[in-house]
Amino acid sequence: MKMVLSQRQREELNKAIADYLSTNGYQDALEAFKKEADMPGEVERKYGGLLEKKWTSVIRLQKKVMELESKLSEAEKEFIEGAPTRGKRSPSEWIPRPPEKYSLTGHRAPINRVIFHPVFSLIVSASEDATIKVWDFESGEFERTLKGHTDSVQDVAFDVSGKLLVSCSADMSIKLWDFHQSFACVKTMHGHDHNVNSVAFVPQGDFVVSASRDKTIKIWEVATGYCVKTLVGHREWVRMARVSPCGELIASCSNDQTVRVWHVATKETKVEFRDHDHVVECIAWAPESARASINAAAGADNKGAHEGPFLASGSRDKMIRVWDVGAGVCLFTLVGHDNWVRCIVFHPGGKFIVSASDDKTLRVWDTRNKRVMKTLEAHVHFCTSVDFHKSHPYVVTGSVDQTVKIWECR
Repeated sequence: MKMVLSQRQREELNKAIADYLSTNGYQDALEAFKKEADMPGEVERKYGGLLEKKWTSVIRLQKKVMELESKLSEAEKEFIEGAPTRGKRSPSEWIPRPPEKYSLTGHRAPINRVIFHPVFSLIVSASEDATIKVWDFESGEFERTLKGHTDSVQDVAFDVSGKLLVSCSADMSIKLWDFHQSFACVKTMHGHDHNVNSVAFVPQGDFVVSASRDKTIKIWEVATGYCVKTLVGHREWVRMARVSPCGELIASCSNDQTVRVWHVATKETKVEFRDHDHVVECIAWAPESARASINAAAGADNKGAHEGPFLASGSRDKMIRVWDVGAGVCLFTLVGHDNWVRCIVFHPGGKFIVSASDDKTLRVWDTRNKRVMKTLEAHVHFCTSVDFHKSHPYVVTGSVDQTVKIWECR
């Protein structure tokens, strides 16, 4: 639309132009302009530099308008998507983005487990080729291979300091490795009568918990290598055992389709969950940071809600279930995978659950809204394992396709 200047504004503009011409020494143009604009005598001081001032303020306003327009379009987009757009997310909301940063090859058989080192920029992978491999996730470089097991390595775990690595294998043994200097196997523990599927350190690091196809869970003393406790109760192969952050509880899952939680001190079963309709493959304890979003998902009212502790489990029934261990109930179920759920991990920020499945995908679940937020076509074969770094924006996955993939989060 065309703006019409008033008589006074027109005179002001003319005087400002005259001032601009005179200060810049455009004498001939000034004389011609004065004559045509019918302008008498000298230009007053107050019009000095006025044209430049107006000009720069117009540019400033234009920039401001553009900024506001882009903010508005971002707000509109955010309103439509119901989530903060990518660039504005805080690290607590960063999630893995395709494509992968690195695809690491070297294993000669399916990969059963991938984990991050708690301190160094390393990941460790355990494979059916009976080896454990160490890689640098920042450079994508292969570091070394740990050999000693004579059959498929099923699981690996670090103690809190990252100086000790524990591994377990279908060769029925559990091995402790010095991860500080020599990378040598410092202890081998025997006692299970069948494939050992799962190992984990208790938080203090002085005991290791293992789970086996012999239907038992055993607790081993790191210093001596002795088995100090055996937990009996599962009716079938125990797939995984994980120690709670407080160190007082052990959760386990089994081919008997149950999830059990045990008191470490008494060896008693605290609670048994029977809601899954198939083998339960994996479990994960929720960190403290996940409390709010789990309560929101459970539809908790504002009376302080569910106390927890909370546990998630993934099953061959394609479901992920989240449990309140204290109350002994299933709070909600995440439905979306098209095949077995093989591994789950909580996002350190607490708002998401990340799962790996035999449908070859990695899925990021928005816990609060109980829905898939992102699906990554991660591998060309079953995804067997996933880990989320506690402090760096990285996720690692392992697969039957024999590759380890590093994903950057943003």
